[in-house]
Amino acid sequence: MKDIPVFTTENGAASLILREIPARKAAYVRIQSSRTPEALALECAFFCRMCGAETVYAAGDPALEAYPFHTAVLRLARSPEGLPDTDAALFPVQEETLERWREIYNEAMASVPNASWMTLSDAREMLREGDGYFVHRGQELLGIGRASGETIRTLAAVKKGAGADVVLALTHALTGNRVVLEAASENRRAMALYERLGFLKIQELSRWYRLP
Repeated sequence: MKDIPVFTTENGAASLILREIPARKAAYVRIQSSRTPEALALECAFFCRMCGAETVYAAGDPALEAYPFHTAVLRLARSPEGLPDTDAALFPVQEETLERWREIYNEAMASVPNASWMTLSDAREMLREGDGYFVHRGQELLGIGRASGETIRTLAAVKKGAGADVVLALTHALTGNRVVLEAASENRRAMALYERLGFLKIQELSRWYRLP
């Protein structure tokens, strides 16, 4: 299902993210401009539910604070200097391992607020960009991730307690002067790990609320 970059009504304009509906039954609304944002949000929610969404989340206007808080998307960063090392190793995703990486990702992200479902098309784009990795210690798979430049775009541990090793291994693929990642504030375990590794919040990218 395709997103609608600009959805307009008499109450204003918003962007509708509908691509998650087939997999997660969830849709996302970004308010762009409106004098009556609550009315616009409810119109958008109605449209999303007509498209098959069971839950609808919205961001982009202070008026949405009237609804239940869902999560905030945060950008975290720290200097690579002083990070502990790890003996975990990176193995780039190949054509023959692409589907396995995607399966692990979608299973791990199913319970993470605002995480995106990865389609096969998304996975092939990742393969072209060359920033996808498996993280191993010897023959044991610890997790997966994407990393390039100064940013860890996503990560997931598949072994309990291996999250720190996955983060530290992925920093080996970075070339910037800092390590940047994004996280959902309500992903408590991940936030605790990042704070333990010395990451600090540098920006709140968006704040999401659940529409009735």
